[in-house]
Amino acid sequence: MDPIAHTFTGMALAAAGLRRATPLAATALFMGANAPDVDIVSGFLADYESLAFRRGWTHGVLALVLWPFVLTGVLLAWDRYVRRRRNSTATPARAGPLLALTAIAIISHPTLDWLNNYGLRWFMPFSDRWYYGDALFVIDPWFWLLTGGAAFLTFSRTKHARVRWALFAALATALIFLNTTLAVSNAADVVPAPVAIAWLAGVAGVVAARWWLRDATPTAFERAAQVGLALAAVYVVAMLTVSATARDHVRATAAAQGITAEDVMVAPPPANPFRGDVVVMTRDEYYVGRFDWLRTPKVSLDGERVPRPRGPLYEAAARDPSARRFLVWARYPAIDVEAGPDGATLVRFTDMRYRAADRLSGPRVTLRAGAPVSGTD
Repeated sequence: MDPIAHTFTGMALAAAGLRRATPLAATALFMGANAPDVDIVSGFLADYESLAFRRGWTHGVLALVLWPFVLTGVLLAWDRYVRRRRNSTATPARAGPLLALTAIAIISHPTLDWLNNYGLRWFMPFSDRWYYGDALFVIDPWFWLLTGGAAFLTFSRTKHARVRWALFAALATALIFLNTTLAVSNAADVVPAPVAIAWLAGVAGVVAARWWLRDATPTAFERAAQVGLALAAVYVVAMLTVSATARDHVRATAAAQGITAEDVMVAPPPANPFRGDVVVMTRDEYYVGRFDWLRTPKVSLDGERVPRPRGPLYEAAARDPSARRFLVWARYPAIDVEAGPDGATLVRFTDMRYRAADRLSGPRVTLRAGAPVSGTD
């Protein structure tokens, strides 16, 4: 998930009452909810190094064990050498609660990352296998609304805080309505108009709840945040169930057409839980299509068949360093081959998850006399 979703999760946990566990509790939850994403620095390394490295070492089981101790140590050092030196009467932070809170926040991060079709390597460094929830888009505005709404109720006491929240809501709403305009104009089928209207109703509901609670006790705010977190959990479980059911529909449709599926993906597009992008992988090829709960038939597979990459040409191109890094991440790798200048062969790597939208385009390798030369689009 995106950093906003992780931050809202930490804030909602704090708002639900966990911030009272010990001094620096809220800071522990914010830091823990985002800490595994330190691997973003890999984006400054070689081409496609970020794809090969991210959501692995800092997100896997070993990191999940170590992170709480690292963060707790940092927070206790800050408490002793900075916070309490500034205020000698401040209550010391307690190690036990800090360790528990950072552990809760840390585990929330890979759990959320696993929910989308980008993937996560749960058992790094012991296994580099990727796992996919295929339940939420990487940026999910409904998750923002539920967890962000829970956080907003508590963390909007000051005028400056309300201005920041209003700015975020305005930008998020503008993004959704921009994509709605594109969808209506057929430039991009992203967010249908009813979904955008539902978003506005949700934002209005959160604002109304904040007004209703304006004179409420701290306990009432905590209970409201707990309700928001509970609704977010229900939404996630519902989307996991919907995704699993949709995959069963796709497998049955494929089987009825004589297609034996080895693997199936049904991944939701932005903001629309009723639709999904479909990839069916067989032994030799891929099929792509769409899933829509509101249409009959629900599954539509395109006629195009994309072969799975095999053979000497693919193996030669795959030895290129950029291609190797890309293939570490690729779930459904495919290649496009075209003639290049001076008799060379150009091999472009893609992943069927993002092929239709040409997102996350892979490396292009030039083969000359059997020797790959690295290059990117």
